[in-house]
Amino acid sequence: MTGMITLLSLVHGLLRSPRRTWVHGLLGGLMLSLCACFAAANGLDALEQFMRQAKSGRAQFSQVVTSPTKDGKVGRSKTSTGTFEFDRPGRFRFVYLKPFAQTLVADGQTLWMYDVDLNQVTARKQSQVLGATPAAILTAASDLKALQADFVFQAEQEQAGLQWMRATPKTKDGQIQSVLAAFRSTDKGPALAVLEVLDSFGQRSVMTFSGYEANPVWAADHFQFKPPVGVDVVRP
Repeated sequence: MTGMITLLSLVHGLLRSPRRTWVHGLLGGLMLSLCACFAAANGLDALEQFMRQAKSGRAQFSQVVTSPTKDGKVGRSKTSTGTFEFDRPGRFRFVYLKPFAQTLVADGQTLWMYDVDLNQVTARKQSQVLGATPAAILTAASDLKALQADFVFQAEQEQAGLQWMRATPKTKDGQIQSVLAAFRSTDKGPALAVLEVLDSFGQRSVMTFSGYEANPVWAADHFQFKPPVGVDVVRP
């Protein structure tokens, strides 16, 4: 169930079940131009430029989830892969391909989560579950001001040619401790490179993105979700 960790971290405690005992917090789009290659001054500039320029996007990702250290033992890590697509404002699709098939779709009104193994779809109103989450940073807003009611932002030191920024939720009793995002400069503007989420239980999820494409054009029904025939639909 590694894939579901980030799916649910992104949407801030979407579900709770025996298969998701780790779910107590998980699912925004992620530069001022200083040169012809759109290099950003720092991570905050990168985030802001990304939000202005990337109205839609898609990429492949590899995710590593590490449980917190306990009794001096290093937490175990699990890896999953999949695809990520978004269309501002508030529409996105995470599809986990390996090791488990799971899908999370936000259509602008409803957040759908399809667990293939459980043969179950869970549907919730986006307005009730997104809030101060990484998904809001990635896909919901079009500028930093729209997010500053929920997050405190700061630029981090550049590393490995990437511009980093940190977002800390203002709500101290929430499920997310911090969100780190990194951007890579390209000739078409900043590209989302890394998204790291640390939850309130010390679990860390790191998603590394590749093959990023900015502003693809989607079909009108691309972010609509229709539950498969015979699947249980739960509306908490």
